[in-house]
Amino acid sequence: MLSILGSVPLRAQAPVAADSAHREAPLPLFTWRDAALAGGFGAVTVAMFPIDRRVARHLQDSSTQANRFFRNGSKSVQYIADPGAVIIGVSLYGVGRLAHWREVADLGLHGTEAVAVSGAVTTLLKGVVGRARPYVSSDTTPSDFHFGRGFRNGAYQSFPSGHTTVAFAAAAVVTSESAHWGKRAVWLVAPAMYGGATLVGLSRMYNNAHWASDVALGAAIGTFSGIKVVRFNHTRAHDRLDRWLLGAEITPAPDGRVAVGWSVEP
Repeated sequence: MLSILGSVPLRAQAPVAADSAHREAPLPLFTWRDAALAGGFGAVTVAMFPIDRRVARHLQDSSTQANRFFRNGSKSVQYIADPGAVIIGVSLYGVGRLAHWREVADLGLHGTEAVAVSGAVTTLLKGVVGRARPYVSSDTTPSDFHFGRGFRNGAYQSFPSGHTTVAFAAAAVVTSESAHWGKRAVWLVAPAMYGGATLVGLSRMYNNAHWASDVALGAAIGTFSGIKVVRFNHTRAHDRLDRWLLGAEITPAPDGRVAVGWSVEP
């Protein structure tokens, strides 16, 4: 049975060389590139509104829905995003602390943080906007919004897509973190992660749970959350939560128990 043997007393230490290299020079949390990215996502979301119904009808066509590969695959990628993203993030953090792999723990922690931040924003918007999901009724239209309705009924929590938000938050974190492993890594990681996140969004539309514009906004929120969480934690040495959690020392004991302690910088 897992138990805690004890805690190593908190001790002030001078920043070690590895951690100094891990931190980057402070950068503005928001830049002109972020404004351009936000504008692009906003334009895509607005552009989707006129074609929401058309896209939904195409994906709900009997021949499309009869495809067994699409039907089974759409369920699988959704589970990978939610609750998969949280499970994977927490697991990476735990493995990283146990094995003393700073990069792995870093990835797991920041991924979980991004999912939490983006999820909170999405949940609030869902409740406030109160957009009806495509499956609510045969005559539901993409323009069926009602202020505050989403807080009372899950059938009116369509805008934005939560699964898509989570998937893109995870993709943004992994891609941003990979930039610290080496420039070449980004070219391999980014297509795989963002491609997988896009499949999650498509699966939500295929299962008639979201309109195309829901997915576009979810992708925007997730991407921004992931990028900002990584940038903030890598450039702000005063981030106490990040320092505290990444300073945890988890050491297996011979009798099968685990000792937990912390080494916190001043």
